[in-house]
Amino acid sequence: MDVPVTGTEGSPYAKAKSWQTDLNYRHQMSHRHFVGSEEQTDRAADSSEVVNHINLLDLTVRYNISPRMSLSAGIPWFIASRSNPIRDSTRTVIGRSVTHADSPSDTGLTFRRWMRNPDSCKNGNFSLGFGIKAPTGVSDHQDVRTTFANGRLVSATVPVDQSIQPGDGGWGFTLEATGFRRFGRSVGYASGSYLFNPQQENGTDRGGNDPNTRFYSIPDQYLARIGVAMPVWKFISGSIGGRLEGVPSGDAFGGNRGFRRPGYAISVEPGLVFRHGRSALSVDVPVALYRNRTRSFADRANGGHGDAAFADYFLIFGFSRLF
Repeated sequence: MDVPVTGTEGSPYAKAKSWQTDLNYRHQMSHRHFVGSEEQTDRAADSSEVVNHINLLDLTVRYNISPRMSLSAGIPWFIASRSNPIRDSTRTVIGRSVTHADSPSDTGLTFRRWMRNPDSCKNGNFSLGFGIKAPTGVSDHQDVRTTFANGRLVSATVPVDQSIQPGDGGWGFTLEATGFRRFGRSVGYASGSYLFNPQQENGTDRGGNDPNTRFYSIPDQYLARIGVAMPVWKFISGSIGGRLEGVPSGDAFGGNRGFRRPGYAISVEPGLVFRHGRSALSVDVPVALYRNRTRSFADRANGGHGDAAFADYFLIFGFSRLF
């Protein structure tokens, strides 16, 4: 979710009956394993880390109905790979198996409204938004994975891991809030969004006999940001803030059965925006300060606590154009 504050100079409100396009690219490499907040440093030491490379390209088209209301549609494309260690019968890592996914992801349609009159709120306002998420991405993508079994390497076509499935397989809806306040030439901002996924499982069979983990879940997700933006030089502004994002252990609506890796990361988020006329180029680099892989419904039922791989940082590039 973007924060619709167009900069530290000028008005943050769009003109009525105008269009805006946003092209955003996100890249991250997840390889640091955590159980709770404790890092499993032995995974790096014995080369048994699972390494995910995730790339998400998202095109959003927004129509500004008025300075107060807008409607936007997001069309994402998901490209990812996952490298798993191959262990022999003695648990020694003897190689790696890499699976891939490359296809459209889930699309969304979002309506937003500034809650106070823009004409009288030049220095501060807040908006609320409601969106629908459609399961247009593949949630049962398959690829060839190699394992060691019965004294030899065996390859089979199986569903790729949940972390690199392009879609989650369910309809959902989002609630979001965004606010800003000017302080001289600087702007304070805060935003939050929550994706509700009422459906419990998506039917992708990962195998096994445990009814709590055999099929992939369709988990809720959340994101919160807070920070301040300020002018840096001429057409360049900078920002610094905090970022919280994650997957809860249980959903707000619906059941919690199904395989998921819940957890969250808290990051510091520096960024720069370069503006020229009706165009803007942005770069954000959230750097993780704290990571926690929380216990899932299945963990509690089975008395365990699974792990998850987190990124040290990720890169977000954005290009916006007003029409």
